[in-house]
Amino acid sequence: MASRPIWKGTLQFGLVGFPIEMRPAVRADHVPFRLLHAQDLTPVHMERVDAGGDPVPWDEIVKGYELEKGSFVVMGEEDFRAAALKSSRAFEICDFVQEGEIDPRYFDTPYYLTPGKSGEKAYAILREALSRAGMVGIGKVMIRQKQHLAALKPVGQALVLETMRFAGELVDPKEYSFPRHQLASDHEVEIAEDLVRAMAAEFDPEKYHDEYRDNLMRIIRAKGRGKPVAAPEEEPDPEDAGIIDLMSRLKASLERVEGRPGKSSSASAGKAAPHKAAKKPAAKKAAPRKKPAAPRAKRSA
Repeated sequence: MASRPIWKGTLQFGLVGFPIEMRPAVRADHVPFRLLHAQDLTPVHMERVDAGGDPVPWDEIVKGYELEKGSFVVMGEEDFRAAALKSSRAFEICDFVQEGEIDPRYFDTPYYLTPGKSGEKAYAILREALSRAGMVGIGKVMIRQKQHLAALKPVGQALVLETMRFAGELVDPKEYSFPRHQLASDHEVEIAEDLVRAMAAEFDPEKYHDEYRDNLMRIIRAKGRGKPVAAPEEEPDPEDAGIIDLMSRLKASLERVEGRPGKSSSASAGKAAPHKAAKKPAAKKAAPRKKPAAPRAKRSA
């Protein structure tokens, strides 16, 4: 059953515009729970109360922005209407860019766009043009009194609008500390790369599912039948594991993957061959030279 549109407006690119409707492209797949009173298992209702603990009805609640501690500016509906942009009912594409140029951190929530009345032909033309050019459209759109940066991309027969974050919403990575490149030796990276290549596969989203949700539903059904449920043993804290032999684990992982059904060692070696083959001729040419051989041997050690 198709969901109702959450937004209706116009998609504009250049001097072309056509009506569109925005519909959800993802759905929540969580297990719903109700809060209950432990004594009699009656549902608990959440009430809005003021600082003194007295209930406050919805018609007495307003939105306020705290300028400083204890000092608020109250915003009414007319204030939000005044802040709304003139193009609030339109998604206007400003630029077309390569999707690969966009940092994945900018993407947020996808929505299907369906054409409105008389918009089918323009919809199809734009979808095919984006698909052939390998580009996505970037623009801004007002949804529920909030402006979003958004990307328009073709997905099969659909046009998908994916809301994006503005640059100011991303956390600067300089706020954190990350390992330096020099921490990983060439030899260790080569073994890890072999493991990556050996585990390579085509992306199949149906292969992955929420195991925690499955276990949760299994426990719920078992408890509903009055059967006891045993909790699994807790795994040790990774920080308490101590120092590990990284190289031996990488090699053991590679050996295990290559021994998996459908993962022959010859196939893995074939994938990894390009970077290994490039090093063998270099070693043969460098062998007669005694002086360069010393640093090469030292690096592999």
